[in-house]
Amino acid sequence: MTLVPYVCVDGVAFIVARAALIATLGQPSKSGRNDVGLNELDYGNVVYRFQDCGRLEEVTTQAPLLIVGQATVGFDALAAFVRSEDSGAFERAGFLVSPRFGLAFDPGEPCWVTALAAHCIGEWRAL
Repeated sequence: MTLVPYVCVDGVAFIVARAALIATLGQPSKSGRNDVGLNELDYGNVVYRFQDCGRLEEVTTQAPLLIVGQATVGFDALAAFVRSEDSGAFERAGFLVSPRFGLAFDPGEPCWVTALAAHCIGEWRAL
């Protein structure tokens, strides 16, 4: 996963419209509404989650490696990296959440990492 926090994930910008994403990537293998009310486009190795208004909220992808800025971090070292580089990191519902890097992941569930839109951090804090 190449991440520019709160801006883009693997070249897909957080400002992308759902229809534009489908036009670029084609129809997802699965789509539907998840338990927290987000609309998912599931492409197998990456899932895009949108609000009803069409705003992209989250991108979850298999990320054995995370590239953020000048750092390349393997998933097995991601928790230690986040804890050392983000003093604001916190844990919620089994996930480690990094406001600095705009991501959340379960260290015990390799290699899935979720990149978050900026407004999502408050929702994670409120869990």
